[in-house]
Amino acid sequence: MDVIVTNLLGTSVDAKFVRDVVIQALRLQGYREPPDVGVALVDDAYIRVLNREYRGGDYATDVLAFPMDVAGAGRGRHGDRGGANGPVLGDIVISIQRARDQARQFKQPLRREVALLAIHGLLHLLGYDDETDAAASVMWSRQKELLEMILGARPREAAKAAGGPAKTGREAAKRPARGGR
Repeated sequence: MDVIVTNLLGTSVDAKFVRDVVIQALRLQGYREPPDVGVALVDDAYIRVLNREYRGGDYATDVLAFPMDVAGAGRGRHGDRGGANGPVLGDIVISIQRARDQARQFKQPLRREVALLAIHGLLHLLGYDDETDAAASVMWSRQKELLEMILGARPREAAKAAGGPAKTGREAAKRPARGGR
């Protein structure tokens, strides 16, 4: 069982970092051995084609998730579908162009934004949904918990927890919903 990251751009995003984030998130979700997960790091043109073909949206999005067994997906569970070495959870596709733009917009390092998108896609593979406000609230709460457990709190969030200044930027505004399912 493995997490395979394919960088189709050849950019400076560290595939090992992305792999480690996905493995840690899976372990925090209760997996001792991670199921097979594929992660592709792509550009806007590539993800736009996938979004148009599979979701009907003719625009670039930040992350898409393709579960291998939709009926068996769920929080901490996976279906009986398996590859040569064990269960296959599915694939995550991340637009590095979108991640770079969002990192700038929300004033955070690209690595953190890519980790957030990887976790978001993984949660979709595990059966989380963000189609309704209630489901999105559950998903975003878990996403934030996992991101903070893996990378730690952002400096402004840590300062606020310690009685520092109020949140600004991303923390103060509700972020637009993620595109991938």
